[in-house]
Amino acid sequence: MKALEFYSGIGGLHLALARSQVEATITHAFDWDPNACEVYSANFGSGIAKKTDISALTASYLASLGASLWLLSPACQPYTVLNPSAKGELDPRAKSFLHLVQDVLPELATENAHPTHFLVENVAGFETSSTRQILVSTLRQLGYTVVEFLVTPLQFGIPNSRLRYYLLAKRLPHAFRVVKTGDAGILRHIPGRESTLWVDPRLANTSTAKEVATVHEIREYLDPEPVEGYAIPDKILWKWGKLFDIVLPSSRRTCCFTRGYTQLVERAGSILQTNETQDTTAVFDAFLKSQASCSPDLETPSDAVRTLDVLGLRYFSPEELLRLFAFTASHSAGNSPSPSHSFTWPLGMSRKTKYRLIGNSVNVKVVQELINYLFEEL
Repeated sequence: MKALEFYSGIGGLHLALARSQVEATITHAFDWDPNACEVYSANFGSGIAKKTDISALTASYLASLGASLWLLSPACQPYTVLNPSAKGELDPRAKSFLHLVQDVLPELATENAHPTHFLVENVAGFETSSTRQILVSTLRQLGYTVVEFLVTPLQFGIPNSRLRYYLLAKRLPHAFRVVKTGDAGILRHIPGRESTLWVDPRLANTSTAKEVATVHEIREYLDPEPVEGYAIPDKILWKWGKLFDIVLPSSRRTCCFTRGYTQLVERAGSILQTNETQDTTAVFDAFLKSQASCSPDLETPSDAVRTLDVLGLRYFSPEELLRLFAFTASHSAGNSPSPSHSFTWPLGMSRKTKYRLIGNSVNVKVVQELINYLFEEL
């Protein structure tokens, strides 16, 4: 089976397909970001990733590629709650995806050249958008059966709470097994796969403890040697430290890492406290008390910020994030990708670019299981 990858980024969808049970090959991948295309080519070979304006792709060109599977991860900025000015389908960044859905797919259908299988990934919040309504309506009109999901890597034992929206669709006579959906017809787990219904451990009680315990500890995803060069700058600690989502190596959750990790503070990703012997709250209380005694006009760190040194706070490294996103193997059995599908960075790529590209990507393990479910035929 031939497959196409749209908004391909660094190739998370490609990697998920390669690790799935499906015999398929991605022949063309499309993205506008030259850095993403460079990483993609370094991992999957030159000539597949094309720096392309997706809104300019035509039905005749895509039909000539003869692909039965489309994998798409369109821009999430028009739909994310992190963007207070998100405009949904009116956002210019939604234009290319709507072009594929409203213009290209119907034209392909008139020639019976539209794909038989379809996967879309986006941010949680997409399910309430008008774009989603257009997408589902168009697919059903073209003879597709649609199943939608809101799932998180925590359901697969991975300590990251990146809740995402996924849509799977396939053309008749292909069909899904009969499934029970939740609110608004959206599934909260993948039927028959290893994912489980998940309960936030911060809200857990004894009845859900066994589900919480299946999530691995963060330490299994950390670099084996002490990481240098990822300490939090004093100015950031001084001004924004109280907003950090701080986790320990023994924790079983990190918050969603975004493309702004290390550049933004609130809701951009978790911070690691390497010293587990210290009480985080007590240390921060002492810091804030010391900070309050300083001049309110003080904009640079004083000795008060040294109070936090004992915690050993640092950013996660790009390599650690690759493990949390299941691009590379963690140290836990059961989350080790095939050696034939490893992942690497091109030489000379900056740390800032790596964070941006990872934050824009998908969790490979989750998509892998969704692809497996997509091809479970009656």
